[in-house]
Amino acid sequence: MTDPDAPPATPTPPSEPPRLSPIRLHKALSAAWGTPPGLGRLSAVNHTVLGKRFIIAAFVFFAIGGALAMLIRVQLATSETAFVGPDVYNQFFTMHGSVMMFLFAIPMFEGFAIYLLPKMLGARDMAFPRLTAYGFWCYVFGGAILVAALVAGVAPNGGWFMYTPLTSSTYTPGINSDVWLLGVTFVEISALTAAIEITVSVLKLRAPGMSIDRMPIMAWYLLITAFMMLFGFPPLILGSILLELERAADLPFFDPLRGGDPLLWQHLFWLFGHPEVYIIFLPAAGAVSMMIPTFARHELVGYRTVVVAVMAVAFLSFGLWVHHMFTVGIPHLALAFFSAASGLVAIPTAVQIFAWLGTIAAGRPRYDVPMLYLGGFLAVFVIGGLTGVMLAMVPFNFQAHDTHFVVAHLHYVLVGGFVFPMLAATYYWLPHITGRACERRLAVPAFWLIFVGFNLTFFLMHLTGLAGMPRRVWTYPESAGWDGLNLLSSVGGFLTAMGFALFVMDIVVQLRFGRRFRRNPWQARTLEWATPTPPPAYAFAALPRIADRADRLDPGAIGVALARGEGYLGFDRDGRMETLAVEMASGAPQQVVVLPKPTYLPLATGLATGAVVLALLFKLYLVALLGLAATLALFLAWTPSCGARADSGPLPIGMGETAPPHWEAARPPSWWAMVFTLAADATLFGSLLFGGVFLAVVGPAVPAPPIVLPPALLIGAGAALVAGAAAAAFAVRRLVAGRSPAAALLAALVLPLAAVALLLPVIGGLGDPTLHASRAVTFVTLAYLILHALIAALFAGFGLWRMRAGFLSATRSLDLRLGALWHGYSAAAGIAGLAFLCGLSLLGVVLPAVPGVEGGPP
Repeated sequence: MTDPDAPPATPTPPSEPPRLSPIRLHKALSAAWGTPPGLGRLSAVNHTVLGKRFIIAAFVFFAIGGALAMLIRVQLATSETAFVGPDVYNQFFTMHGSVMMFLFAIPMFEGFAIYLLPKMLGARDMAFPRLTAYGFWCYVFGGAILVAALVAGVAPNGGWFMYTPLTSSTYTPGINSDVWLLGVTFVEISALTAAIEITVSVLKLRAPGMSIDRMPIMAWYLLITAFMMLFGFPPLILGSILLELERAADLPFFDPLRGGDPLLWQHLFWLFGHPEVYIIFLPAAGAVSMMIPTFARHELVGYRTVVVAVMAVAFLSFGLWVHHMFTVGIPHLALAFFSAASGLVAIPTAVQIFAWLGTIAAGRPRYDVPMLYLGGFLAVFVIGGLTGVMLAMVPFNFQAHDTHFVVAHLHYVLVGGFVFPMLAATYYWLPHITGRACERRLAVPAFWLIFVGFNLTFFLMHLTGLAGMPRRVWTYPESAGWDGLNLLSSVGGFLTAMGFALFVMDIVVQLRFGRRFRRNPWQARTLEWATPTPPPAYAFAALPRIADRADRLDPGAIGVALARGEGYLGFDRDGRMETLAVEMASGAPQQVVVLPKPTYLPLATGLATGAVVLALLFKLYLVALLGLAATLALFLAWTPSCGARADSGPLPIGMGETAPPHWEAARPPSWWAMVFTLAADATLFGSLLFGGVFLAVVGPAVPAPPIVLPPALLIGAGAALVAGAAAAAFAVRRLVAGRSPAAALLAALVLPLAAVALLLPVIGGLGDPTLHASRAVTFVTLAYLILHALIAALFAGFGLWRMRAGFLSATRSLDLRLGALWHGYSAAAGIAGLAFLCGLSLLGVVLPAVPGVEGGPP
């Protein structure tokens, strides 16, 4: 009789699939990786398709933002213009900034990253194709909500920075601000999914042999940028949630009459906002670091030094947020610290610039259209950097703050640091996307119109700013003497628009009439040019083994060998979509990652998420709950195609090597994705705790009504969360030992629910959370802990279902290990959150319920 607790026998490793001729291999892989035609295109999960969609959508939003900029310049061309009124103008400039920051810049670099990264790294796709598709639909639907609000005349009108109290319900009673708070948060879901996708893909999905010090330089830039997004976006998401709660439920986080503070919004916003500048700049700088070596015909000078400089920029960017708040009453010591840090960030930025110049000087440069735009980038960005150093100096900042000088600086940094490099990148990689060579007849005049028009527009804004013209004004008196400069700025704006129109015409001409070629027209030495152009859905017929740094390769020779199937996974295994995951540092192959087929589930899940956002926007909270349930159900519908119901053991991967499928590996991509998700979640929670401490210590001294927190319930809830985490970890150990984890999973399900049952009376006993900000912070902190406990219980229930469905075994424990990570974080957050509330009690904000004391039980 078989022992039910005995570990399963090790399966016999399957043999390697037969080798195919290059043509048959191409057909087999195309059938496995291709996107269905017709309406089937809505089910696309392929990185090449989705990357192009991101890029196209970003250019569409860029056109909308540019049209709004032209309307702004018409209004400001002369004094006392009656083109639009102040309400419409406020919508125009708010939407212009929001579209350019949230709907163009970030999604544009995401599109390039999604399209290029697998090809640069020698992989067949990103780590989570369905997550990429879901992020795309969130981006498009969120952007559509914002644009539809503009058409309907209810667009956000409080500035792209949404400063309180201007955007509170008292001063903006309509849905204008809600559109921004909910729509931008919807779009930020896309940004966070892309950050997780990029981080995991760079660290795990590389060609065998591509150690971390052999990665292409752009992979380093994108990896560091993705980490910045993981830690930079949560403060803004939290701020948006808190402000929406204030507007919808009257929780007074930013109301100084009830213990709130408008400066809390500025801190949360600029904790995101200043890293955002570098989140936009660094991917563009990565593209520059790829293109300059190609046209200089010399590898990048100071590769390792540039990597360290980029890390330094990322680190310093998180310590500069008060740079935007010098005039709000910051203590002098803090002003000195943040001023010094703001100047210090120029050093690693200059290191990159000198590395680019050194590469040009060391090589034999040849000039083409991308180099023209790169020259424009260097000129414009250096000016923007110098004015940034000026604004970092507190005395000058006090004079120039909130003037057009700041507007000019912002555009020199963002347009110079992002738009010019992205235009160069478009010309550089467009042949890769289309298989057609670059023409020059329209590209050169387009550049000069953009370059001259941009400098005419924004260089003169430095002068109007120094002359005293404030930003965010819809008109100005003739006596101010700003008419001449503003008229020239508006002329420059229309020259720039003409240049971009010519650029679009040039792209269309190239798509239709460009000369066809096979691959690598620039004679680059990076791996993306080893694919055919345009690339097939599977990118590489076989995966290469990399023995040198990724900017020292011969794409021509590599491409021919890979097309013959000479490499890893150079075969078709039962129509499965397979790529390899490697050890992070060394690049040694570790596991076969099996990717999902095209599916409509990301589209359906995006629609359900959009329904939640719209229901919240129109205050239909029951509908929002139903939409949330539908979204959760759709996410769960993703899971049946993940994993396997039988152990397979190591699989042949070619080159005489084997590797297990990812669901039998110790640290697959999904495990790392959970780790990074929890890191972003912890950043949001840390921002909430920061907000609570800020209001308690720095906020207005408005007497707070006492808050009673029963110690027994708090201790019991914390103990239940810790015990639940221990039960989840024990379930993993039981499963790995070949024993049933059912009892431990049941405990991991019940214990978080017990914690919820103990915390609900605590929330019920708080009283009215609208009376004071301290009560609102306590309410939101407890709600955060309850939500995470409920999700922990859901993970345990999911583990029980996966066990009954046959997806779990001693070697297939991934589902339980993911749940154990969430349980562990929920317990840690629970202890931290309850300790935080106890800490507030020491400041007199929250009172523990003590028997025999007023406010406590008898």
